[in-house]
Amino acid sequence: MSFDPAQLQSLVSTYVVPLAWKILGAIVLWIVGRWAIRLIGSALGRVLARRELDPTLARYTGSVASGLLTVLLAIAVLSVLGVETASFAALLAAAGVAIGMAWSGLLANFAAGVFLITLRPFKVGDMIAAGGVTGTVREIGLFGTTLDTGDNVRAVVGNNKIFSDNIINYSANAYRRVDLSALLATGVDVDDAKVRLRAAVTQVKNVLATPAPDIEILEHNPLGTVLTVRPYCSNDSYWQVYFDTNKVIAQVGKAAGWPAPEARQAVRTITP
Repeated sequence: MSFDPAQLQSLVSTYVVPLAWKILGAIVLWIVGRWAIRLIGSALGRVLARRELDPTLARYTGSVASGLLTVLLAIAVLSVLGVETASFAALLAAAGVAIGMAWSGLLANFAAGVFLITLRPFKVGDMIAAGGVTGTVREIGLFGTTLDTGDNVRAVVGNNKIFSDNIINYSANAYRRVDLSALLATGVDVDDAKVRLRAAVTQVKNVLATPAPDIEILEHNPLGTVLTVRPYCSNDSYWQVYFDTNKVIAQVGKAAGWPAPEARQAVRTITP
């Protein structure tokens, strides 16, 4: 079989060159399209920031817009490569049904994310307890919410798990209460102890004057009288007030000379 350069040249010019141009065009379109999507995303972010839109809603809107534009770009790239977009759309719809049935959990997370953005039980920057995790919200994504826990660990919780569970928002109100207690030994003047503790606790840094700290009798037990010590503070100052108030309780007891609580038993000897 003889080699025919003309035939090879005809084959290259007929099939290889057009295919190469299509591939090159698809690559260029993808690169330019991704650059344009990032540019549009940045512009959209600036517009939403100027309108003072909630950061949570702004990020969610940006994620949805970027996802939709990427899908349209993928369809355009396939069209450049010569793939029938109508057939592709039908295939995509059929695949969507199959994927929807197989990945119902992801769709549930997506739907829950929409409700979280709409109902807004919390926003980025709030400290919450939800889905078994307590931490500060960093991002509400399409499928999951990212939180930083108190020990600086990043956790991503599915939106559906958060939305279907109880949500505790520690940042929603202006202040919160710190619950502590002081155990007084039997014989300690309770009224004097309350006065001393109230005066000391009100001096703790970041303890609010209004509402004033609660210092009241909580219960009596075999060791003595238990006082509840409940100062109020902002959420950001919670642990500082918690630890400093505990320190103050110990200092007040030491300065007043309160004895350590101890269990006492009465032993009666019966002589027959």
